[in-house]
Amino acid sequence: IDVSNTLNSPKSSKHRQKKRKMVHQKVLALAAATVVAVNGFAPPSISISQSRHVLSAATLDTPPPLAPLTVWGDKLNDIREVHSKLNSEPAPEFAPEVSAKSLGLDTTEQQLQYVKDNAFELKQRMQECGAVIFRDFELMKTQDGFQEFYAALGMKVCLDPLHSVSARPTVDGKKNSPVYEAVNKESRKNFFIGMHNEFVGTRAPRAAAFVCFKAAEKGGEFLIADGRKMFRDLSPQLVEELYNRGIRYSVMELPFFGWVENLPGPLKEPVMGALQGAASAAINAKVDFDVSLQWRDDGYDDAKVLQARAPAQKPIVIHPVTGDPTWFCNVHSHSSKLRKERESVYGAERFEDGASRINKSDMFFGDDGDISEAALKEMDDVTYKNMKYVKMTEGDVVLLDNYKCMHGRNVFDGTRKHGVAWFEGWEGEEEMKAAQQTAKGGASAMKKQPAPFFATEV
Repeated sequence: IDVSNTLNSPKSSKHRQKKRKMVHQKVLALAAATVVAVNGFAPPSISISQSRHVLSAATLDTPPPLAPLTVWGDKLNDIREVHSKLNSEPAPEFAPEVSAKSLGLDTTEQQLQYVKDNAFELKQRMQECGAVIFRDFELMKTQDGFQEFYAALGMKVCLDPLHSVSARPTVDGKKNSPVYEAVNKESRKNFFIGMHNEFVGTRAPRAAAFVCFKAAEKGGEFLIADGRKMFRDLSPQLVEELYNRGIRYSVMELPFFGWVENLPGPLKEPVMGALQGAASAAINAKVDFDVSLQWRDDGYDDAKVLQARAPAQKPIVIHPVTGDPTWFCNVHSHSSKLRKERESVYGAERFEDGASRINKSDMFFGDDGDISEAALKEMDDVTYKNMKYVKMTEGDVVLLDNYKCMHGRNVFDGTRKHGVAWFEGWEGEEEMKAAQQTAKGGASAMKKQPAPFFATEV
């Protein structure tokens, strides 16, 4: 809409007032269109009571709850001292493998019984080592067998953490299936999924199980990295700055506003305010965490965009069971600069719909300051240093602790079918926590905190 020509025509005062009214109406229509776009991106969140009704007819016997709130742990008063102490200790074990072939488990019955008999020890290994990789299991080559596997372990299923903001496809195509697609779309095959912990806003599953139903003909490796080792390998200066200033994610960009630059001066600021308010109200009505909108001039097409930012948080958490400080920061996947650098190697993502175009992210300091290129490079280098490529074949599963283990996905060619189930916790978790607290003498890092410390301070 070319509103500048409309307002600058040499007409009478009365005529100009009429034109301004028309422009005002058009701006309101555009604001409404923005709300519609946001609604398309973020479907209405479902209350727990609604989800119980919807999911009761699904493949699950009992409906899963929402992903749990993220447990950040106590604030570390001297992050440098903690960093130095951990670097003086031996590196922890990470991602051991369990092979059905090596154990002589030839049938699916034997494999399921093994999982049942060793459930507690396998979960303990997961939370101590960050992940456990299961190889050569016939049991998990089907979705039914995969669900039997994690049920035998005593894992407690929860909804996808994206539940409140988007709808991730399920492996079998059923609306209420507990097993979700793990980014298998052909349109995203050349999109390198950067390393990240799974969380949205204030919610993060405690654990996850990633399964391979069909491996890609080329590439498509599942990627994992130890968050404890990430924390150790970053420089103390960068750790201190990131921890004290906090981090903040841009979770979405609304790229419809290049036309705002053509507005005449007196209208530009009020129109931008109206659009910002309308979009903010629409987004915050759809998600269960606070989102603030900011105007930016550095959109993907160098056009003016509205950028939605989540609340500030710390990049390091205290593990809720073991008390280990661990890197919990999605800079590798969320940084616009790092993503563009990977696109220069693998090619740009092909956008199929508006949701993909809108769903763009970036990362900043918690005070909204830009992170320097040197800091981004260091975090990128340390991430690649710790990245482990896991070439999965049909039936392989990576069971991971979402607080200790980051994950991602390599580019691929061919057809890939991997799935994931999210867990709010597991049977025996409280016993593990109690044993850990007893062993450490109730160390302060293990104390339960009633609310995230960053709610009032970053």
